Amino acid sequence: FHFGTTETVLFSSWSFTSTGGLIGSMVGIFFMAALYEGLKYYREYLFWRTYNSLQYRAVTLTAQKRVVSDDNQVVQPSMLSPMHFLQTLLHIIQVVLSYFLMLIFMTYNVWLCIAVVAGAAVGYFLFGWKKSVIVDVTEHCH
Repeated sequence: FHFGTTETVLFSSWSFTSTGGLIGSMVGIFFMAALYEGLKYYREYLFWRTYNSLQYRAVTLTAQKRVVSDDNQVVQPSMLSPMHFLQTLLHIIQVVLSYFLMLIFMTYNVWLCIAVVAGAAVGYFLFGWKKSVIVDVTEHCH
C-alpha cells in the first residue's frame, strides 16, 4: 500500500500526477462504489416487485410457478421476458462495476482504497436500509 499522488487507474487514459487529479479520481470512484450499492438494491427491488406474488402449490401438483401481475393476470416467468433481459443487462453492469472497483482497490493506493470503501459505505447507508428481511425458502432450519 502506498500514499502516492501519481497513479494510472484502470486505463492509460485515466491517470493523474497531481493532488487535484487524485481528489477528482477519488470523487469519481466514490460515486462508482455508491452506484454499485444502489444497483444491487435496485436489482433486488425489481426482482421482488416482479416475483413477490409467486403462487406456491403442494409438491404433489405438477403446476409450474406463476406470477400474478398488478392487474391480477397470471404471468408465466420466461427466460425471454423483457424483465429477464433487463435483469441480465443490470447484472452485466453490476459485474463490470464490481471488477472495476476491485481493480481500483488493487492499485494499492490508500487514497483510492479509501474512496472505494467510503463510497460503498455511503451507498449501503443510502440504499441498504430499504432492504426487507428476506426469508430464504431453500433454508431447511427455520
